[in-house]
Amino acid sequence: MPGLNLLVIADPNAPYLKVLHKLPPNAKTTISLAESELLAAAPDADVILNCTGNRKQLRAVFPKAQKLQWIHSLAAGIENQLFPELVESPVPMTNARGVFRESLGEFVIAAALFFAKDFRRMLRQQSEHKWEKFTVDEISRQTMGIVGYGEIGKAAANRGKSLGMRILATSRRIASRERDEIADQLFPLEKRGDMIAQSDVVVVSVPLTPESRGIVGAAEIAGMKPNAIIVNVGRGPVIDETALVAALSEKRIRGAALDVFDEEPLPKDHPLWSLDNVLISPHTADNTCDWLEQSTDLFVTNFQRFVSGRPLLNVVDKHSGY
Repeated sequence: MPGLNLLVIADPNAPYLKVLHKLPPNAKTTISLAESELLAAAPDADVILNCTGNRKQLRAVFPKAQKLQWIHSLAAGIENQLFPELVESPVPMTNARGVFRESLGEFVIAAALFFAKDFRRMLRQQSEHKWEKFTVDEISRQTMGIVGYGEIGKAAANRGKSLGMRILATSRRIASRERDEIADQLFPLEKRGDMIAQSDVVVVSVPLTPESRGIVGAAEIAGMKPNAIIVNVGRGPVIDETALVAALSEKRIRGAALDVFDEEPLPKDHPLWSLDNVLISPHTADNTCDWLEQSTDLFVTNFQRFVSGRPLLNVVDKHSGY
């Protein structure tokens, strides 16, 4: 394949972009956030790498990029990058799916242990110099139920399984897969309420799409065990936040560990801040020191596949939104 023109929507001074030196020498790269520079380079662009996670500049340059053959998102979630012209076009789009699975899988286990061992009480008693024994739980006796059994869900499941947990999961493709090497039982998505009712740790790791918005609603939360916790490492709006706050405030469930929210940053007056049965992460559970380098490295791998004519990794379904 002859030399390709790569248009990168990013701050040219971003340190993680040093990974692009691994690209083939015949790849001509333009890096900018300035719309004028992006528009000037768009007509020659064969590939666009969107590092911003939003659609503003991408939508501006897309009509000018008549040679465009492929778009890659440095983020895993693409819901904020899509627009009708892109969705309906034949140009494939790929994302960073899988880059964040290990860190988010660890966060799920950290959350399970946080509540099982009551670390909040330990820290409170430590600060008060109080020696007061209390009972704790073993997560090896617990059941993890996963809503969204993709890369992140499987990473959580694998860690939970290694600690002796029983693993349940929902799958859209249940008909084509009756057995799973990690999960003890798979449920069709419409039976998620039955799965949640059996779970001590409910993990929500679905992407945000029109179909997944509110997929864990008031009915599913009402069906949770009183001693169960819910962990959201997907997107905030996939859980009915109002119903969740009510259940937590009324102590109808044990707790929640939340990395994502309906509105981010979480407003200072939001009731979640004041609840002692909530663990709040400021969308930082996957914010490792090198995640940008890892994600850029995945793009380089995909670029090499593209140049050699091999199928791209992580092609998203633009109509479905993930």
